[in-house]
Amino acid sequence: MDSAHPPVLIVGAGPVGLVAALTLLQNGISVRIIDKDPHPRIGQRGAGIWPRSLELYNFLDVLEVNGLGKPAPPIRSYKPGTLEPLKESSMVPHVDPSPAIPFHVPKMIGQQLLDVILRRHLEKFSCSVEMGTELRSFEQSDEGVTTILTNNGISETFDTKWVIGADGAKGVVRKQLGLPFLGETRDDTRVVTGDVCLTGVGLDRKYWHRFGNFIERGLSLRPTDEVGEDGWQFSLFGRELDLTKIAESEELVFKTIASLIPTEITFNKLAWMSDFRVNIRMVNKFSEGRVFVAGDAAHIHSPTGGQGLNSGVQDAFNLGWKLALVHKGLADKSLLETYNAERLPVISEMLEVTTTILNRTVTSGDLSTGRTPILFMLGINCRFSTIVLDEFVTPVGGKPINAYGVLDEGHLEAGDRAPDAPNMLQVGRAEPDVTTLFGLYRPWYHTTLVFAPSLADATAILGALEACDKSVVRSAVVLPSSASVTPAASPAADLLVDQKGHAYSAYLVEAGQTKVFVIRPDGVIGAIVHGAEGAKKYFSKIFLDT
Repeated sequence: MDSAHPPVLIVGAGPVGLVAALTLLQNGISVRIIDKDPHPRIGQRGAGIWPRSLELYNFLDVLEVNGLGKPAPPIRSYKPGTLEPLKESSMVPHVDPSPAIPFHVPKMIGQQLLDVILRRHLEKFSCSVEMGTELRSFEQSDEGVTTILTNNGISETFDTKWVIGADGAKGVVRKQLGLPFLGETRDDTRVVTGDVCLTGVGLDRKYWHRFGNFIERGLSLRPTDEVGEDGWQFSLFGRELDLTKIAESEELVFKTIASLIPTEITFNKLAWMSDFRVNIRMVNKFSEGRVFVAGDAAHIHSPTGGQGLNSGVQDAFNLGWKLALVHKGLADKSLLETYNAERLPVISEMLEVTTTILNRTVTSGDLSTGRTPILFMLGINCRFSTIVLDEFVTPVGGKPINAYGVLDEGHLEAGDRAPDAPNMLQVGRAEPDVTTLFGLYRPWYHTTLVFAPSLADATAILGALEACDKSVVRSAVVLPSSASVTPAASPAADLLVDQKGHAYSAYLVEAGQTKVFVIRPDGVIGAIVHGAEGAKKYFSKIFLDT
C-alpha cells in the first residue's frame, strides 16, 4: 500500500466513510479519511443494524457489531395518562431462523460506539481519521483529483486519484459535483431525538416505552446501557408539541418528557440532542468521473424502517471492491459504472418502502406499523446488473426490476445475496475443520464454489480456473455428504463436505448435479453457471485479460 500518497480520499468519517475505508484497506488500497468535525460525533442516532448489514460486518471481520449489539426490546404502549400497559409489540418483523441466515436477529448499537469500533479496525492498517479537516473544493481530470483541504485555518492542496463523499446530506462533495438532490421535505413530520439519563418509578428497562402517539403528541424511550445504566434514547413527536422551541432548551426537553410519562421522573443528564424534519431525497447518479457519493450524501429519507445507515454502509461495500480492482489495473474503469447502475434502483425502491411506512405511521399514529421482513434487506438484489451472469435463467425482455424484494429461499439467481451454510467439513488439511460458507467470503477476492458429486467431477473446472489470479479469485469444491474423499487427492482449492446438506439446500443444487457459483467480494452471487466456460465468461465482465 502507498500510505505516503493515498490514492483515495474519503470525506466523512461516519459509518459509511469508515466502511468504505476498511473495505479498501483490506483490498490493499491505502486511504486518507477526513472529517470536518474536530471531535468524534456523539449520540445513538440511527442504531438499528439489520441482518444484511450484520453479514457485511462479518465479511469485514468486524464481529463486535453483532457481539456488542443488543436485540431490540419489546415495545410497550400504555393507556392514556397511566402506566397501565395497553399492548406489547415489536419493531422487528418475525423471521424464522434458517441455516442460510446466520444473523436473523437485528441488533441495536449506537452510532457513537459503532464509529469507535470501526476506527479501531482502521488502526490495524495504521490508518486514523483526520478530525477537524475539511474539504473546501476539488477539481478533477482524467488522471486524478486535486483537492483543497483546511485544518485550523491552514490550507493544503492534496492530489489523489479518487474521492468518496460520505459527508452527509449537507456535505460539500455532492454539491460540488452539481448532482441534483431530488425529492421533498415533509413538513408534517418533525422529530426531536437524543440521549438522556433519567430514572422513573415503574419504568422497566426491559421495554422500549411508547407514550402518547405519533399524531398529536408522543414519546419513544428506548433503554441503552451505552449511554449509561440510566441511559435512554428518546424521540419526541406530534403536531401539538412546539418541537422547534423544545429543541432549543434542555429544560423544555426534560419538562416535555416528564409531561408525557405519568410517573415520578428524575433527570440526571441530557447527553445529546438534535431535531429534524423528514426529507425524502436522492441523487440522479452516484458518481461523476473519479468522484463518488455514498450514504446520506446520496440519499436521505424517513427514519421509519431504519434503513438509512444500513443502505449507506451497503453503498460503500458495493463500491469498495470495484474501486480496488480498477485502481490496481485489474479491471476496466467501466466496472465503476456498475456502482451507480446497481445502487440507484435499490435506493429508489428503499425510499418507496420507508415512505410507505411513514405514511402509515402518520395516518395511524402507530410507530410499529407496516413493518415486514423486507426490512431485513436480505432480498436486495442486482439481478438486472450487466455484470452478473446466470446460465439457468432465461432472460425476459422488459422484466420489471424488483431490487428491494423479500427473501425467497426457494428461488436463487445471479445478483442475489449469497446464502450461508454451516457445518461444512473442510478436508485435505492436517486437521479437518468445520466452517461455514460465509467463513470463505471476504471483500478482497471472488470465491468460486464448484458443487460436484465427486472431486473427479470438479477437476476439469478447477484446472480451467488455475489461470485466475489467486490474489483476487479463490476456489472451493462443495461435495455432498455421501461423497468419499481421500485427503491425498485434495486439490489446491478448499475442499468442503456438506455434512448436513445445508449448502446444497440453500444453493438449490440437486444431488448428482454439477453447478458453479461465483461469489463477489460483496457477498453477492455474480454468476451461476454450468462449468468453467461460464465462469470465464463472468470473469471477462470483471477483469482485464481473462
